[in-house]
Amino acid sequence: MKNNFRLALAQVNVTVGDLPGNARKIMEMIARARQWGADVVAFPELALPGYPPEDLLLNSAFVRANMEALKKVARSTRGITAIVGFADLQDDIYNAAAVLQDGKLAGVYHKIYLPNYGVFDEDRYFQRGQDFLVFELGEAVVGVNICEDIWYPGDPARAQCLQGGAMLIVNISSSPFHAGKRDFRQRMLSTRAWDYSAYIAYVNLVGGQDELVFDGRSMVLNQRGEVVAEARAFEEELLVVDLALDEVLLGRLHDPRRRKEKLDPLPEGRLRRIRLQAPKRGTRENPLPPRAPVTLGRLEEIYRGLVLGTRDYVRKNGFRRVILGLSGGIDSSLTAAIAVDALGKESVVGVAMPSLYSSRESLEDARSLAQNLGIDFQILPIGEILGSYLKTLEPPFRGKKRDVTEENIQARIRGNLLMALSNKFGWLVLTTGNKSEVGVGYCTLYGDMAGGFAVIKDVPKTLVYELSAYRNSTDSPPVIPSRVMEKPPSAELRPNQKDTDSLPPYETLDPILQAYVEEDQNQETIVSRGFDRKMVEEVIRKVDLNEYKRRQASPGIKITPRAFGRDRRLPITNQYRRKAKN
Repeated sequence: MKNNFRLALAQVNVTVGDLPGNARKIMEMIARARQWGADVVAFPELALPGYPPEDLLLNSAFVRANMEALKKVARSTRGITAIVGFADLQDDIYNAAAVLQDGKLAGVYHKIYLPNYGVFDEDRYFQRGQDFLVFELGEAVVGVNICEDIWYPGDPARAQCLQGGAMLIVNISSSPFHAGKRDFRQRMLSTRAWDYSAYIAYVNLVGGQDELVFDGRSMVLNQRGEVVAEARAFEEELLVVDLALDEVLLGRLHDPRRRKEKLDPLPEGRLRRIRLQAPKRGTRENPLPPRAPVTLGRLEEIYRGLVLGTRDYVRKNGFRRVILGLSGGIDSSLTAAIAVDALGKESVVGVAMPSLYSSRESLEDARSLAQNLGIDFQILPIGEILGSYLKTLEPPFRGKKRDVTEENIQARIRGNLLMALSNKFGWLVLTTGNKSEVGVGYCTLYGDMAGGFAVIKDVPKTLVYELSAYRNSTDSPPVIPSRVMEKPPSAELRPNQKDTDSLPPYETLDPILQAYVEEDQNQETIVSRGFDRKMVEEVIRKVDLNEYKRRQASPGIKITPRAFGRDRRLPITNQYRRKAKN
């Protein structure tokens, strides 16, 4: 069978609200797809306004401006068909896919399934679509739907294939990354392709947007559910693939399921069919070779997601340099390595701020890390400043024992110094707290939490060590000093302090947090997994008590299925405690 249809998937990195820039990027990709001789080129969900546009959608001027930008994009589609995600304003606002051909808007599909869980709030903004759209392009019949529409069995894909005769479903998507999601996504798409005996083409957004990272990995699956082409992870790409749509027709003749399937007639007008001008194919290159999926290991994909999320947050918000405190510990070391990989060594400044309790080894490790990374390194001792603080506070503190108050003053002095440098030079402060610390409140408001972006906010402490080891494995010699990897973690805010003075060992703490925060398990269920009851009670108490801190934390990159902030939203004032079994 011949490869009779050429499809291009434009995996682009756009910026929310940059309508001229996004339109320009889309038109450039359309031109490239045309040069490749593509019949159809598809772009991600809401590619034109950027995803997610959030409350920009409540500004009618913004929505109308995105529709004007769509007209400009349409004019660039001479000799090719393009599927472009945009926000459509009719009687209400719709999450929409425009079908453009030969300079005109040929049709519009409105998203039917509007997610309203986790990081998604689409019911807040959009009206639900009602119709199923297929378009004919010569002998090819193509169905179009959007992101969540393909995650559910049944319509719209079912009606598009079994009633509309679609041989190919193009699903335009903006699906945020978390570790392991690619395989889950591929299994779902394979099921849809097999169920409806159709090619499934899934085009995904790539890039960082606030807390979210989009991993791309656009893919095409054949009617047997096999991946026949896949775009790279965390990179822009135009994926071009040749499809044997006639094989779909032949396979359906031998598929008894289609004959046994009893379909209720759709209401009049529910299935919309658009007939477009058949492509005028001149001579084009030989069929493209198949593209095998590129498998990334767990640590590599997480690390690359953190790098991309950091780069896009910094660059898209107009910063040229970032600054962070280097304590000589594992968290700041990993954050600095990610920042350098994201932005380049010339764009990163590290500052050590030793106090009376800082060890000589920690300062040496901070300096070694900075030298290994090649970044600007500064030392600002805080001993005299701390003395001034304590002298000023001596009258109200008289008669009181030293406690965590004096420890937190040190963290807040460091936060003040970093923010002063940020103000003076326009640098963005990166915070270095991890998910374990943020989870139990082992962090200081206006101290180590002070900053503009929290790179490893969603990375548990045990994973911090794994990622650091992975990063070291990519360089020879390793950039993170071996002593940093081996010494017990410490905030060094009092003599001989260790994290385990206040917390369980991270190898124990992280599974408890995983169960309570990400799995929503109650105390009794967690205890039944073999954890000490008093320890579980104390961890849960700390998680619940410190919601007010997390609400004030900097945004950070989501890499787990349930991150603090957009995913997990609990009231600060809250007396409910989950103790009993469900």
